[in-house]
Amino acid sequence: MSKVIVVTDSNSGITPDDAKKLGVEVIPMPFYIDEQMYYENIDLTQEQFYEKLTAGGDIKTSMPLVGDVTDKWDEFLKENDEIVYIPMSSGLSSSCETAYMLSQDYDGKVQVVNNQRISVTMRQSVIDAKNLAEAGKNAAEIKQILEDAKFESSIYIMVDTLNYLKKGGRITPAAAALGTLLKLKPVLQIQGEKLDAYAKERGMKKARHTMIEAMQKEVQTRFKELYDNDNFKMCIAYSDVDDETLQGWVDEVKEAFPDKELLIRPLSLSIGCHIGPGALAIAGCRK
Repeated sequence: MSKVIVVTDSNSGITPDDAKKLGVEVIPMPFYIDEQMYYENIDLTQEQFYEKLTAGGDIKTSMPLVGDVTDKWDEFLKENDEIVYIPMSSGLSSSCETAYMLSQDYDGKVQVVNNQRISVTMRQSVIDAKNLAEAGKNAAEIKQILEDAKFESSIYIMVDTLNYLKKGGRITPAAAALGTLLKLKPVLQIQGEKLDAYAKERGMKKARHTMIEAMQKEVQTRFKELYDNDNFKMCIAYSDVDDETLQGWVDEVKEAFPDKELLIRPLSLSIGCHIGPGALAIAGCRK
């Protein structure tokens, strides 16, 4: 049986400590802050990131450096036969396409999974891949299984401030100014390939209700069979919120989905960079 190792990047939200517990490997994502490079979870914590972001730092995301990726692959293949590499969704970054091109030099020993996930749903893909490897599946089989289910996930995110969407060019300055005046809270949606607008609500309470309603509708329709058969993972995610706000969101989601265990994790910094602090999210995906 082929010895398969599962590798991802820190867009999955998996920290080095998490990786040790899960038995997987994580390549840290680089960020450029005021032109200085930092590596997520190595010399850049969530707290440091949001401090620099709210202070007005010039922050840019970047895909993993080519040499970092191939050096790690070479290292892992010394003790393993195959690699399943799970980067963030190809619809949100070019890192997946780049990884696929690099993998062509590895004679099938590196299988790059493009299953259109990020953050908490991407974390579940990594766990699924590890379980499949332990069940005896080879890297190519794992890639196929994960990609067959690539659109069976959904994330809804409530943005607390419009400043970062404006800064990233996703909304105009005029729209941001009007939205701030009207106390609008955008709800964004990640359905596989990209981040899209879903709704604009007056106030946080209404936005949170809209997200829960949207997920309830999905588990009653396209995810119903998965949900009823306990093959659907429910998640809560957030970006730099206070404990009271987070606990209130957890309580709301538990009330709406009382029969499901919740994974509660911070959003990946690659998302936080574009939406800023104070965001809340609900997510679900096939497991």
